[in-house]
Amino acid sequence: MAKTLRKREEIPQEDKWRLEDIFPSDQEWEKRFKETEQLISLAEKYKGNLAQSPSMFIEGMEWADKLSLNLEDLYTYAKMRRDENNKISLYQGMTDRAGMLSVQAGSALSFIVPEILAIPEEKLTQIRRDPRLKLYDHFLENVLRQKEHILSPEEEKLLAEAGELAAAPSTIFSMANDADLKIGYIKDEKGREIELTKGNFIKYMESKERAVRKDAFTTLYAAYNKQINTWGAMLNASVKADVFFAKARRYRSSIEAALDSDNVPLAVYDSLLETVHSFLPEFQRYLKLRKKVLALDELHMYDIYVPLLPEMDAYIPFAEAKEKVKEGLKPLGGEYLKVLEEGFANRWIDVYENEGKTSGAYSWGTYSSHPYVLLNHQNTLDSLFTLAHEMGHALHSYFSNKKQPHLYAGYKIFVAEVASTLNESLVMRHLIHTADNPKMKAYLLNHYLEQFRGTVFRQTMFAEFEKTIHAAVERNESLTADNLSQIYRELNLKYFGPDVVVDEQINIEWARIPHFYSSFYVYKYATGFSAATALSQQILNEGPASVKRYLEFLAGGGSDYPIVLLRRAGVDMEKPEPVREALTVFSDLLNQLEDLINKENLWG
Repeated sequence: MAKTLRKREEIPQEDKWRLEDIFPSDQEWEKRFKETEQLISLAEKYKGNLAQSPSMFIEGMEWADKLSLNLEDLYTYAKMRRDENNKISLYQGMTDRAGMLSVQAGSALSFIVPEILAIPEEKLTQIRRDPRLKLYDHFLENVLRQKEHILSPEEEKLLAEAGELAAAPSTIFSMANDADLKIGYIKDEKGREIELTKGNFIKYMESKERAVRKDAFTTLYAAYNKQINTWGAMLNASVKADVFFAKARRYRSSIEAALDSDNVPLAVYDSLLETVHSFLPEFQRYLKLRKKVLALDELHMYDIYVPLLPEMDAYIPFAEAKEKVKEGLKPLGGEYLKVLEEGFANRWIDVYENEGKTSGAYSWGTYSSHPYVLLNHQNTLDSLFTLAHEMGHALHSYFSNKKQPHLYAGYKIFVAEVASTLNESLVMRHLIHTADNPKMKAYLLNHYLEQFRGTVFRQTMFAEFEKTIHAAVERNESLTADNLSQIYRELNLKYFGPDVVVDEQINIEWARIPHFYSSFYVYKYATGFSAATALSQQILNEGPASVKRYLEFLAGGGSDYPIVLLRRAGVDMEKPEPVREALTVFSDLLNQLEDLINKENLWG
């Protein structure tokens, strides 16, 4: 008999989050909704008057902050109620209403930045002399530093309208890739004919049957190859749009325009590429080990995803997962563990899957309550790491909210994955250190190495591809499907080295990567993972001094630029050391795995 999902009411209360900490009831939510509608109507009072006096400036900013805080509470509560069971129409409606209110509020708030930029420098300097405005120093500095890239109101309007046209390549790619693309059929391990989709592709690339892996690989790329010139035209158009907007805003290059939103220097991007290049021999040593363990004469691109060692079945109930996470995070000290325990004990977490519940996992919450975590815990090793990861986000938010005013509580995407990845790193190292089964230890070591492969080496190769193709357009060179494929092939040869057969099909992998339509984003995965690994290494080696710096980083929120906050924590991303330190961990893990495989005779 098939196992059916439990209904929401069948889940024990202690395993469900307590959203009453945001609003005690839906009636209170409705009351706040009405108050927020009234707040929006006050926009006309402040529009055009921010420069009138320091008091008026402060009053306007406090109005904007209160409006933002209300919207955060309203939308978060409604959406998280909906996520409990997406079938409940009440919360579908509340989420939609909160979303529409946010759009109205966004329109009402839109005058603030242009109005600040329009204040004459002398007048703004006079206003800022008032000590009550000290709170807004970083906010104003961040607005003003981009002033040279802000155009006239008429030009800004034109660029905004052009933005809809510039989004077309991404929209078309999404439609073609997600709605229209039919990949084809393959035979699975039992000889059954199944439809290959983007959703199950990796599953078949991990198959123990090599014929299945190869079939999935060739079938997928044959489907993309049918429209290869169309994919090329889409990506070319997207890159041209990036270059157009960068030039329009007076940036020297599209990469500098993209990095400027986080105030990240180009040196960070370049340092990542250079340092990863210097460790490519180590990456290729790992691939050579993979070839030996899998006992293959040739290692092809379709052999990269298959598990090096058999997956270890580990049954880890939620109570045990919490204990293992706590043990792994002990190096972060008593203050961190106390908050972690508070989250575990006070219903911050919605633990189990139920009928209608949103899938996956996330950390969210509001400034006025505490963080929350949605899980769908499955009593597996992966679920344990998900718990560690999401509690990393949650405690980042907790310390940031506790220390910062609402204006600076939110942290930038550039650092968003640092706290979560650091947690995973510490828990992983604890599990490796305490593993008493050689096969489990080898499995964990390989699991960690695969994270480096996918998050550092692969994403850096993507980042190098993006930089290369944008530079080509900036030199007025055309990007055809053939050009894109040639550039991508050369990068694969460079990264994977002599022990991997770089199959011809991989030349067109660029055609299926949606991140290339959000330019210069993927490098953040590699820098975030590297920063987290370097910080975890410092915490394990240095102890309390490093922990103190790290907790101050968590409490920093958005009070300074992400590069500055990380530098205070102990990693300077403009220099090669953090990435080098992280990749030295990769080398050490590889040494351990190689030694263990030899010692325990775990060869294929």
